[in-house]
Amino acid sequence: MKTRFAAVATVVALTIVAVAAAAPDFASLQIQPYEPPKPAPAFSLPDLEGKQQTLESLRGKVVLLFFWATW
Repeated sequence: MKTRFAAVATVVALTIVAVAAAAPDFASLQIQPYEPPKPAPAFSLPDLEGKQQTLESLRGKVVLLFFWATW
């Protein structure tokens, strides 16, 4: 009885490990895997005083860019 239980428990454990090790099928789940963000391209813009500010000079700081358009 104990050997039968041990055999069944082993089969169940191996099945769970095999299912957990398989890569998820994202297409069937209708989701996309996470992709890390890409760095912003290097650019510079004038600040409110007309001085050029580069994105590189702000590295490590939080930067919010607001682009306005009128049409």
